[in-house]
Amino acid sequence: MAARPLSQMLRRLLGSSARSCSSGAPVTQPRPRESAQAASEELSRQRQFLQGHAAPFSAILTDSFGRQHSYLRISLTEKCNLRCQYCMPEEGVQLTPKANLLTTEEILTLAQLFVKEGVDKIRLTGGEPLIRPDVVDIVAQLQQLEGLRTIGVTTNGINLARLLPQLQKVGLSAINISLDTLVPAKFEFIVRRKGFHKVMEGIHKAIELGYNPVKVNCVVMRGLNEDELLDFAALTEGLPLDVRFIEYMPFDGNKWNFKKMVSYKEMLDTVRQQWPELEKLPEEESSTAKAFKIPGFQGQISFITSMSEHFCGTCNRLRITADGNLKWSLPSEASQTFFFLCGHNALCRAGTE
Repeated sequence: MAARPLSQMLRRLLGSSARSCSSGAPVTQPRPRESAQAASEELSRQRQFLQGHAAPFSAILTDSFGRQHSYLRISLTEKCNLRCQYCMPEEGVQLTPKANLLTTEEILTLAQLFVKEGVDKIRLTGGEPLIRPDVVDIVAQLQQLEGLRTIGVTTNGINLARLLPQLQKVGLSAINISLDTLVPAKFEFIVRRKGFHKVMEGIHKAIELGYNPVKVNCVVMRGLNEDELLDFAALTEGLPLDVRFIEYMPFDGNKWNFKKMVSYKEMLDTVRQQWPELEKLPEEESSTAKAFKIPGFQGQISFITSMSEHFCGTCNRLRITADGNLKWSLPSEASQTFFFLCGHNALCRAGTE
């Protein structure tokens, strides 16, 4: 995982020297006694290099591995109104002081800078983004950014039914909803809170308002909910859902155990035993999910293979944490993908596309 404080990120975005470095242009620092003419010639040489080696995508957002980072995730808060067992300890985690968190103005300024450089998709995450009081206003202002094609949110769904009509009206175009079980009592055990029916209401409100697909994120844990794989897959028969099965991953405080992880291949075999005609769908190079469809079903299922088949090498996501750090994945950090996406325990709901 790589991280850069907000101040350094702003310098990289606004500084001409950062632009030159990110493109691969050779940089020569002027010597103290170098004449103004020599400095001017050096600047001209660098500009010519850039023109001759111009990338088809923003040089600033193209890394040295050739990945074009057009997808930005912004954490609106570290707080969450659930305490999911696979995410954080029951008592929660230590939060960053409010004075050290990004203000709304800073969030919007950063979004504008990134969109100007080529970002065309922004996803709002947390913690739980829908507990932020001004989330509707943030979406409305993001919608005004020229070049931004998609505004998404990843939510636990507790507040979704209430807020979604307003969010859709101001421009929210994509929704991911976390739901790890279809059994109300088990839901309370997993998240240590009530709210199952609110989440289901949110899912149906999203369908009612025309979102297609509505993505449902399900972390699969052996001995807890792996017996519900077929029930989740069956939901896609009559509903425009993309049920996304996520391999259980380690976090500080979640007492992760390898034996609890159900691998992608095991999950896929379970589904194929019930529906042998399951079809693999094409996927984009930067996709984090392997998608499948049961013929005749309205929706689809997907698998996020963060543990068994890593996807860091093609990841195009950047993440701004609530305290103003910029994070991204390195291809060599295969098993750290989910840490990159989430930052720490309280950010688990941000972990998928």
